[in-house]
Amino acid sequence: MKKLLMAMLFLALLSVITTVGCSSEPTKPPQSEKPQPKAPELLTGRTAFQRVYIAARGWQRDAQPYRLDSMTTADSKGKDGKSAVWRGAFASALHRAVKAYTWSGEDAPDAPSRGMNPGTEDNYSPSNSSTQVFDTQFLKIDSDKAFETAQKHGGDKILSKDPDTPIVYVCDWSRATNELIWHVIYGDQTAGSRKRHQRRLHAGGEIKPAPPF
Repeated sequence: MKKLLMAMLFLALLSVITTVGCSSEPTKPPQSEKPQPKAPELLTGRTAFQRVYIAARGWQRDAQPYRLDSMTTADSKGKDGKSAVWRGAFASALHRAVKAYTWSGEDAPDAPSRGMNPGTEDNYSPSNSSTQVFDTQFLKIDSDKAFETAQKHGGDKILSKDPDTPIVYVCDWSRATNELIWHVIYGDQTAGSRKRHQRRLHAGGEIKPAPPF
């Protein structure tokens, strides 16, 4: 009787081990999540200027700006005075050289690599009107305010007809009027294109008439 009970207990234990062994599944390795693409970082002109200005001062300590402009891409059309790509051009009188720095906050195929992208160094002539440097203290009006003012002077009508109209912002010194100007340009910027309209904004907030194209 004792042997029979031990045999039955052994068979029951063997059955449990077999059942557990058959029902167990191999442990699956945890699936790694795919990295999500970063959203574009959109900045106003003054914020972007601080970044390219620091980079330019690392190039030459006397570097002064003569132009700041934005660039439109597939993911950044310049709406609300912001852009994912800004370019600052600087001149060094001491070394008679100019150099541009482009900051990019996106990974679009038609955009520069994300981060700071230095340009090539070129010769500088102080008499060249296209490279007229300006004091950074004159940059008081930001690109979002320039956009708001331009909207009140015809820009709203342009966007009401075509909401996808790209907008480019250019800030440079006007030697003719001796003032820093924001150019808010609506439309296609390709060479020879007539589909663009420009509004100019004085650093103090006054709208200037756009020159003919």
